[in-house]
Amino acid sequence: MIAMPGFARILVVLTALAACAAPALAAGPKAYVGNFKDSTVSVIDTGTERVVATVPVAAGPDGIVVAPGGRSVFVSGSGASAVSEIDAATDRVTRSIDVGKGPQGLAMTADGKWLLVAVNGDDRVAFVDTTAHGVSASVAVPKPHTIAIRPDGRQAYVASQEPGHFALVVIDMATRAVVSEIALDKPPRDLEFGHDGKALYLTLAGLPAVQVLDPATNQWAAPIPTGVSPHIAQHFAGMASGVVVVQGPGEVMLFDPVAHASVRSIGVGKQPHWLDLSADGKKLWVSNEGSNDVSVVDLAGGPMHTVAVGNAPRKIAVQRAALVPVAHAAGSVHVGSSAPAEGSVHAAGSAHVAIRNFAFEPAQITVNVGQSLTWQNDDGAPHGVVFKDGTTGIDLLLPGKSFARTFDKPGVYAYACSVHPYMTARVTVVASQAKS
Repeated sequence: MIAMPGFARILVVLTALAACAAPALAAGPKAYVGNFKDSTVSVIDTGTERVVATVPVAAGPDGIVVAPGGRSVFVSGSGASAVSEIDAATDRVTRSIDVGKGPQGLAMTADGKWLLVAVNGDDRVAFVDTTAHGVSASVAVPKPHTIAIRPDGRQAYVASQEPGHFALVVIDMATRAVVSEIALDKPPRDLEFGHDGKALYLTLAGLPAVQVLDPATNQWAAPIPTGVSPHIAQHFAGMASGVVVVQGPGEVMLFDPVAHASVRSIGVGKQPHWLDLSADGKKLWVSNEGSNDVSVVDLAGGPMHTVAVGNAPRKIAVQRAALVPVAHAAGSVHVGSSAPAEGSVHAAGSAHVAIRNFAFEPAQITVNVGQSLTWQNDDGAPHGVVFKDGTTGIDLLLPGKSFARTFDKPGVYAYACSVHPYMTARVTVVASQAKS
């Protein structure tokens, strides 16, 4: 056997460690597509427009929502009684949340704290606490199908498909009680609030038009005429036009949100079902249930691309930004020593903990004596850092603010959030490795 030079051995070890540390970093934010008949989710790298993973989920994936920050994806299994939670860093299901029979539409509050689930089989809307990973409250709604939360977070509108009593049911988010109902002549399909909250766009079965509701008065404005079978209509932030999927002709129609008139139509695949806007606002991603693919529509008029996915793709949701896996964070790989189980030992300098989605990320980190550790509040709510041994922390850390501490003694420092005590984590401080 030929002896391998020392430097070559180091390169081999580094390459192996890099390959095992984390999945490959996506070129762009990812799109998640629920394949209804396969009970899988196709994960598409929006930068390369290629499927990078296929994730088995609860039977009959119907609703999909990406949590703020993009680190978790929730998928309802309408053929099951569960919502699957996908870790977007690894694209694997981390837990199954039991919510009740036949969950369909999903909606999430802007802070990511609450996930609302239309539990169609049990005639209720479930409030899932995303930090406790379980249902904490329910509101009775007959045959709920889809849900939209007002951008101000005060109310949720639910499409109720109870035969003979079709309605929009309005829930007060603070009291978790039904405050009003708006009767409908036909079954409601989807409903979405425009980005500014001034209009609720609703589609009804059998009507070739989008209905427009003023949520301030719950009065109807003039409808927006479309082709046969409009499904989801939305007005995204940064877009002058609104967009609606029109299933009959297989197109996306752009409309004037003021004049309520069509601007132009773009042909896509067969039986388009859902759409979302790319993180940069330049492309629409449209799932085509009838042709088992996704159309990528360039809003500037460039060529349209098609991405093949699984069987009967329905819902699609796009991350607002690409993730940087924790394993790729600043730090050094030390050849010849194994990393502690709770995290990697960071090189001298500043290490970083992000506070987002009501969690410390990473929850376990190791630093050297004399190294500075910074906590950054990337959440929409205030938090704090209090150590169980009473050493220096901070009681209130507002969104966008940071706190740093330098550790001068080895040990394990457990801490929690002063505002939300269930948020816990720890720092392991080790003696600096001597230089050779």
